[in-house]
Amino acid sequence: MSKAFTKEIDDDDGAAAMPSLPAGGKNYITPQGYARLRDELLELMDVERPKVVEAVHWAAKNGDRSENGDYLYGKKRLREIDRRIRFLTKRLEVAEVTDPSVHHGRDQIFFGAKVRYADETGDERELTIMGIDEAESAQGQVSWISPIARALLKAREGDVVKLATPGGVHEIEVLSVSYPPPSPGG
Repeated sequence: MSKAFTKEIDDDDGAAAMPSLPAGGKNYITPQGYARLRDELLELMDVERPKVVEAVHWAAKNGDRSENGDYLYGKKRLREIDRRIRFLTKRLEVAEVTDPSVHHGRDQIFFGAKVRYADETGDERELTIMGIDEAESAQGQVSWISPIARALLKAREGDVVKLATPGGVHEIEVLSVSYPPPSPGG
């Protein structure tokens, strides 16, 4: 069958590769995380997509599209960009911007807290509780819906909390809690 009569199914918006929102649809995010997502969306819409559309238009004028690599790659890239634009638009629509600096000086754990804790063996670790779309595990950041963040939320310095893991329930002690300072103008 000719490829002209088949339709690729591309309606998942990349959801399988992206973290899903918890029930209730809250999407807590820091002001900096929101700005990064918004900037990415604007870059895709105002710069990247127009460049690819222009390249696809140029490649389409070069004849047989079924064997035109520039055209085929351009169309594929355009679908990827459009999928990411839809994803970012949906995420930004339900984003609940939460500034962690409002808790500066407190010892209770809320969204945006940097937490130092010790596990049962005495090993100390540090993490920062961030939004689903902005947490980078390589930088010690975890999503607020992660099991460890859920266990730590609302605890205070000195508290011992139970963390359920596939290997069993473990106790961790909160050693310190900190938040970024408020911005000078805010």
